[in-house]
Amino acid sequence: MNSRHATTTLWRPTGPKELELVRELDRRAWPPRLPEQPIFYPVLDEDYAVRIARDWNVKHDGAGFVTRFEVESEFLRRYPVQQAGGQTILELWVPAEDLEEFNAHSVGRIQVIHEFR
Repeated sequence: MNSRHATTTLWRPTGPKELELVRELDRRAWPPRLPEQPIFYPVLDEDYAVRIARDWNVKHDGAGFVTRFEVESEFLRRYPVQQAGGQTILELWVPAEDLEEFNAHSVGRIQVIHEFR
């Protein structure tokens, strides 16, 4: 990515509704969380994102997508890596109220790299 700051690649498994909202934001930002979603959690491993999109989003939403995007590394340091299971099940837990600032530190566009139906 062309940025004056170093970036970190993150992935996010998502369903069709959230992906449509991302497209409405020109694939440059994540939409605000719903009241029942206090945390936005991007993941640090593509395979983990694939498992969630394929095994959870398809079952619950009829389709699952894996997105890839870049965020300024320095900004991400405020969010400790959370191990949500095995060694490769790593997430960042971004409070919903931080999402606007998180989006401001994203670099480039959110890309869909896998689709499951």
